[in-house]
Amino acid sequence: MATRAVLLAFVCKVFTVPGGMDITSDVSVIYHGWFEQLSAGAFPSQDVTWQYPPAAALVILSPGLLAGLLDYASAFFVLACAADAAVLALLLYAVRRRNPRDARADAARPRHRAGVWAWVAGVPLLGPTAYARYDLMVTALAVAALLAATRHPRMCGMLAGLGAMVKVWPILLLLGTRRGRTTRTVWLTALATAVVLAAGFAATMPGSLDFLAGQRGRGTEVESVGSLALHAARYFFDWDGRVLLRYGSMEFVGSGVRLVTDAAMVVTGACFGWLLLWRLRARTWAPDTPAQASLAAVLVFVVTSRVLSPQYLIWLVGLAAVCLTLRTGRQALPAWLVLAATGLTQLEFPVWFTDVVTGEGPGLLVLAVRNALLVAAAVLACGRLWRTTVTGTRKDRAGSQDGREGRHDEEDQDDGGADRDGTDGARGGALPGMRGPDGVRPLSPGTDPGPAAPSHTPATGR
Repeated sequence: MATRAVLLAFVCKVFTVPGGMDITSDVSVIYHGWFEQLSAGAFPSQDVTWQYPPAAALVILSPGLLAGLLDYASAFFVLACAADAAVLALLLYAVRRRNPRDARADAARPRHRAGVWAWVAGVPLLGPTAYARYDLMVTALAVAALLAATRHPRMCGMLAGLGAMVKVWPILLLLGTRRGRTTRTVWLTALATAVVLAAGFAATMPGSLDFLAGQRGRGTEVESVGSLALHAARYFFDWDGRVLLRYGSMEFVGSGVRLVTDAAMVVTGACFGWLLLWRLRARTWAPDTPAQASLAAVLVFVVTSRVLSPQYLIWLVGLAAVCLTLRTGRQALPAWLVLAATGLTQLEFPVWFTDVVTGEGPGLLVLAVRNALLVAAAVLACGRLWRTTVTGTRKDRAGSQDGREGRHDEEDQDDGGADRDGTDGARGGALPGMRGPDGVRPLSPGTDPGPAAPSHTPATGR
């Protein structure tokens, strides 16, 4: 509450934002302008800054619910704070869903609260930018989808489909679903949700699908990983490129920029191919695999993208918090690297953003270190994902064997036993804390004693 009160004080201009920039103009000017057009029944297709799927309109229009009480910007900040609180509540619920009567599980709780604390600290580390963009709302959908993945696959698919129609990237949450019935349920539900939303907007509001062509002209943003090559060329070799405001962000223009932009797209495509290869080769599936795969995939696409806006870090903080909540050991180091990069991002924007644009001073150094941390986190996350699901050490397999006991895997027969290393929720969708027909207390995703935490034993007395 203390940190969020400070964030609200900054976005409401009680305090001055470090660096002197008005980071709330996106809400008070751009979002408000979109609100007026969307309220009139049309998408702002002629505005080059509108590059979002049609369901983003729901977020932009939502402050209108408080129109009689607050102005547009203040209402938006209140809703952003509400989304922030919703993520905290979801993470706390995931931790407390553990069996309270099991002394060992209770003793393990502080370790699993790491995800809650990662969220508590991660949002203010990004600074007031977190409340001055609509990415918190999207992250709330993604966190809810991941926490529902094992026990409620249809809910997971619906939330992921909705999130993808708000800001595309939550579609990456589908990569880690366990093969077989779970994948079919989640993917088909997500597809149906997206199709219904797209059809509904297309039938009622013109220009809903124009966003598909909105990214074609994008170049290399000054904060992206690829931009470091252009920063270095300008700093060391007197490259004559410039930085201009294009498509709502500061981008490089000049000779060689197209080469860097095309190279980034090629690397993105290659990384997507690696993710597909991982999906085909993975053999060990655990309740936290969707969260692991989501963090790795989003990290990969963030570091290879032509654009790396500061608010993207809130996606990574949310995914890191889920990974730490479900299984601390697997992606702990990449998760903490994400939090370190988030803190540096506030220094890069807005504190020293002028240095980043001009390519001088401490801002450029902070940007380079921040991007290096993100690249390191992406490499580590992908490596650990591959090791725990494809190569599988003896310790990993032993943990998966223990994690299977005390659960009813409804997919074993469906998949012919091909993927018996994972689990897919408690029998019959039993509620937390209830005993199943066999007298075994069903485990939530947070209690699975898989490979990263072999000392955690299920509530079966083993």
